[in-house]
Amino acid sequence: MTRDPLPSSVDMPKSRRSDRRRLGRERSGQHSPARTPGSNIVRNIPAYGILSDDRLSEIEEHADWILCEVGIRFQDDPDALRIFTDAGATVDGDRVRFDRGHVKELCATAPEVFTMHARNPMRNVTMGANHVVLAPCDCAPFVTDLDNGRRYGTLADHHNLTRLLQSAPGLHHNPAIICEPSDVPVNKRHLDMLYSQFRYSDKPVMGLVNSEQRAEDSLSMARIVFGEEFLDTHAVLLAGTAVQSPLTFNVETTDTIRRYAAAGQANMITPFIVMGAMSPTTIAGTLAQAHAEAMTGIALTQLVRSGSPVVYSVFATTMDLRSGAATYGTPESSLANMAIAQMARRVKLPVRCGGQLTSSKVADAQALQESTSTLESAALAGANYILQAAGWLEGGLTIGYEKFVIDAERCSALGRILQGIEFDDNEMAREAFIDIDENTSNLLGSRHTMANYATANFNAELANSESFEQWTENGALDTETRARDTWKRLLSEHEDPELDAGTEEELRAFIEARKSSYDDSWY
Repeated sequence: MTRDPLPSSVDMPKSRRSDRRRLGRERSGQHSPARTPGSNIVRNIPAYGILSDDRLSEIEEHADWILCEVGIRFQDDPDALRIFTDAGATVDGDRVRFDRGHVKELCATAPEVFTMHARNPMRNVTMGANHVVLAPCDCAPFVTDLDNGRRYGTLADHHNLTRLLQSAPGLHHNPAIICEPSDVPVNKRHLDMLYSQFRYSDKPVMGLVNSEQRAEDSLSMARIVFGEEFLDTHAVLLAGTAVQSPLTFNVETTDTIRRYAAAGQANMITPFIVMGAMSPTTIAGTLAQAHAEAMTGIALTQLVRSGSPVVYSVFATTMDLRSGAATYGTPESSLANMAIAQMARRVKLPVRCGGQLTSSKVADAQALQESTSTLESAALAGANYILQAAGWLEGGLTIGYEKFVIDAERCSALGRILQGIEFDDNEMAREAFIDIDENTSNLLGSRHTMANYATANFNAELANSESFEQWTENGALDTETRARDTWKRLLSEHEDPELDAGTEEELRAFIEARKSSYDDSWY
């Protein structure tokens, strides 16, 4: 196979317009009143707490017991072992143990709230407190749509899905790998994926991880876009790494953590847990293990650079203990998500959990039931960052075009739920009651209704409220078919955000230089 070239200008739909004009024309679900263009959702309702303070203390104490008596392994990373030794931990071979309370103390310098900066400042998002940031499916090797079926993802798919993300007001942040571009060499595709994030979206981005080359190239490209001085004092990359649960970090993960922390960039270190395989089958034991792992990773970031931003992150789901298959949207995973959010608030850190997760292969009733259960339990419990919020199918192996736009609209609807109920003169609707008193037969044509009809309710574009006869006459289209028409329309109407010509030229030159400096590898 030949090396895939960088996308040329002919790949770019329509002419580039100013970001401000484009923001006013976004489609795919109307802007929720809970947010303004370019910002994240702001929660105006309380976060649901499933556990009492006493139960939270039990989990924290059990995590301390794990850290003290069992410890965490750091494989093939003498630098990490040295850092923890210097901080006062006990190191025995590749296993690190901590006195009770020590890890929590080491994490105390991590900020409770921080900003993820986008190349368009109108797109900056806030991590932590009452802010909610949503990002779509990450790391899917396959893509699917109704016309072409399931297939390996390509660079063209990556560009298309990034454009759909850019057009979706309910999604606020890029994932690292919206799909794997299988037509680009494995050891070079990180360059094209990050270029795609910067070129076809002006929302915040994730850096590429799990190798020195990916991390350093991501930082170099971010310096081209933002400038070295700005990057040193502002978070512009979010690095999502995974703990090798149970209770193990490998050197690829810890090296990446250290590089991003040293550069002042945000780390999101995730125990990726399927209960029964990577942790105990029980929720309480899983929560204690996940807390121990997440806090140890956060402690490493603070020892490298005190005050560097982090997201407390846990991915927890269940498995079918009869077959070994991972399961999603189960009551147990929803309970775990709710408790995870509480644990993070207890240690005053922004928290990632949840997503729109499903085992289903298509956007059917199973997919939407499981997805909604996972998303809303996390959001109502207080999650600040929800990755995998759009497009996820087949346990994360596949990202679906139709499911992407269905999920994106659900994310916008979630913003309306989190807005809560307002109380002001307009909301109390005195004019409406006066109209009734003046012999108005109903309120449909009242002054209050006419003043509020455009903004009173969330406008769901994909939902169909026609009569049966109208629906039949218009083709009897189901949701998935309507979603296909929607994503095609969105791509045909899409206008790429502007990118400074000099910056784009420098990015292209960097990528070409890096690609030509080493041979292709396809595995």
